[in-house]
Amino acid sequence: MKEKLYEIPLNDAMDADEECPFCFLERKAEQELMDFVLGSCASYMESDTRERTDQAGFCRLHQKKMFDYGNALGNGWILKTYYKKLIKEMKEEFKDFTPGKASLKDRLTGKTGNSNSIHAWIAGKEKTCYICDRYSERYERYVATFFHLYKKDPAFREKLNHGKGFCFHHFAGLCSGADQYLNEAGRKEFYPLVFQIMEQNMERVSGDIDWFIEKFDYLNREGDWKQSKDALQRGMQKIRGGYPADPAYKLK
Repeated sequence: MKEKLYEIPLNDAMDADEECPFCFLERKAEQELMDFVLGSCASYMESDTRERTDQAGFCRLHQKKMFDYGNALGNGWILKTYYKKLIKEMKEEFKDFTPGKASLKDRLTGKTGNSNSIHAWIAGKEKTCYICDRYSERYERYVATFFHLYKKDPAFREKLNHGKGFCFHHFAGLCSGADQYLNEAGRKEFYPLVFQIMEQNMERVSGDIDWFIEKFDYLNREGDWKQSKDALQRGMQKIRGGYPADPAYKLK
C-alpha cells in the first residue's frame, strides 16, 4: 500500500521501535520548531514571527531549552520585543487594578480568593507557549492519522501489535482519540488490544528496572545487563513521556 505524505511521520515513529512513538514525534517536532525560531533561517529577525512569539511567549521548559540551544543573539531579539509588549500590558494591568476585599470566611481561614486580576493576567500568560501550542496543533493531526492508519492499514496494525506501547501521557491522549475517531465496534476491538500491549510493556520495563537494581548486587556483577542498562530513562519516559537522558539540543 502506497504511503500518503501525511502518513510518513507516524510510520517512521512506529518503525523507530522506541518506548512511545508519540514521544518520538514530539521530540522531532520540538527540535524543528526550535530550528525555525532560532536556527540559521533567522526567522527571529522576521517581525511576523516575533509577533507570534510575543503573543504566546514560552513556557519555563522551552525557555530553558532555547537557552541551551545556543543562539544568544536570537534569544536576545525574542526577549527584546517580548519585554516591550509585556511591560506595556503590565502597566495597563497595574493601572486598572483594584485590590479585592477578602470575605470574612477567607480572612478566618487564611485563604485568598481567586479574583485577583494580576494573578489572572499572569496565569493566562503561563498557559501559552509558542512551541507547546504549535506542537499541540501537530499532535491533534498525529492522533487523527494514527486512527486513520489503524482502520485502513493492516501493516500499521502489525506495527502496533509488535510495538512497545506508549508512555502514560500520550496513552491518555490516544484513549481520548479512540472515543473520537472510532465507532462503538471499533472501540470494543481497540481497547482490549492496547490494554494488552500496555500491560505487557509496562511489565517488560518494570522487569528491566528490577534487573538494573539486581546488577548492583555483587553476586550479579558478572551477569549480563540484558536490556536494563538504560532502564532508568526508559522507565521515566514510560510514566511521564519525553527523553530524560537526552543532551541539550544545540544550534547546528
